[in-house]
Amino acid sequence: MQSDPVIASGEILDVARATLLAEAEAIRVAAGRIDETMARAVQLILSSSGKVIVLGMGKSGQIGQKIAATLCSTGTPSVFLRAAEATHGDLGIYTPGDPSILISKSGATAELVNLIPTLRQFRTPLIGILGNLTSPLARQVDVVLDARVAREADPLNLAPTSSTTVALALGDALAAALMQVRRFSDEDFARYHPSGQLGRNVLLHVADVMHAGEDVAWVSPADSLRKVVIAMSRHPLGAACVVNEGMELAGIITDGDLRRALQAHDDIRPLSAADIMTAHPISVSPSAALKDAAHIMEDRPSQISVLPVIDEGLHCVGLLRIHDIYQTGLT
Repeated sequence: MQSDPVIASGEILDVARATLLAEAEAIRVAAGRIDETMARAVQLILSSSGKVIVLGMGKSGQIGQKIAATLCSTGTPSVFLRAAEATHGDLGIYTPGDPSILISKSGATAELVNLIPTLRQFRTPLIGILGNLTSPLARQVDVVLDARVAREADPLNLAPTSSTTVALALGDALAAALMQVRRFSDEDFARYHPSGQLGRNVLLHVADVMHAGEDVAWVSPADSLRKVVIAMSRHPLGAACVVNEGMELAGIITDGDLRRALQAHDDIRPLSAADIMTAHPISVSPSAALKDAAHIMEDRPSQISVLPVIDEGLHCVGLLRIHDIYQTGLT
């Protein structure tokens, strides 16, 4: 392997962009070929009460692992089986009727071709994600999802790039179609992802993670700026809720509001909370899902890092930080 120690960065960027564009074009072309065979593949899987077995070798096998994982997480039980290990005892994973997805660019992967007679004994419907429609596998499976590509995306047209990308995209399309037919909901998704951020955002509500009571800096509109600073220092959540005697929200004061007040006024002693607060701020309900709170805070030109929490009686009951939504250690 030869290498040039001095390569222009422009050449590197050109190759990187061309790779992405080539793979994107391969997916676009594959999307244009989608037809009733995808519907047949979905029906084959839905007609079985068992799990889907995904088989492949090499890079196609690695794509198969991802497809099996995606199917599992979206309501279709699935496992990956390395084709070379299948005939050495791992066929025990099958129960009669389990559908199989075979992935191969050439459509002639020997380990897969040799498995066909045995898989037929298990009465397994066979779905192929294949890059060659005239191959031995294409002639023997029940449904072929067309994964042909004009060329690979690498400069030598050798490395599995466009072909594996299209195979993965077809697996995603199959999983998405199954989700639609099964009416798979975000609550279902969260059930399979209870430890991840996605599951957390659906399963938990603002009330589960917000700060309330003595944890929050509460001030009144007439309180001096000095009193506001002391309250926010004792309760360092990044903001103070400005409320009246009935705990109705008048405004919010953030750390940024304090900095701007210091920059704008030589003498801050006359200032009160009402002078520097943001009146009528955006708020969130304690019953809102975390995903909805995240949308409120993030889907805007200028993101919000803290939200006051208002109950149905229009009382301010707490404060939610963006950090409370995205806890560390979650995937």
